[in-house]
Amino acid sequence: MTVTIAIEQPKQPDVVALIGLSDDYMASLYPPEGNFAVDLDALSQPDISFLVARLDGKAVGCGGIKWFADGSAELKRIFVHDEARGHGIGRKIMAELEAQATARNFTRLYLETGPLNVEAVRLYEALGYQTCGPFADYEENPHSLFMTKDLKQREAAE
Repeated sequence: MTVTIAIEQPKQPDVVALIGLSDDYMASLYPPEGNFAVDLDALSQPDISFLVARLDGKAVGCGGIKWFADGSAELKRIFVHDEARGHGIGRKIMAELEAQATARNFTRLYLETGPLNVEAVRLYEALGYQTCGPFADYEENPHSLFMTKDLKQREAAE
């Protein structure tokens, strides 16, 4: 099995279907007012780099990074299809997103996820993300867990 991860446009039929699965999953866990996923139009904006993970050519995972002017960025829409779990694709997507940020000299990453996304939260914690308060335009709410990682600390440890 070959896994590739590359910057791609989100408005491709197989990627749209993947994002639809992500939407369905989130809708099963959270009410509409607790779902902050960005749509395809937002993912297509120039301030977001969007990655697609493919397993033997099939879109099985994705993740985006929204660039902020202050040198920080927010990870968006990280998702791996159920059929592709267990191949380390989530870790590979996260590694590539972090590499993208480091290449642009961005120093801090943020993400918003839900506390019921237990597997995702475990992955983020294992990768060094720590809980923090709301950032950007977010407000405190019971459906969100905010996390951050200082990329300068990562560089110092390497």
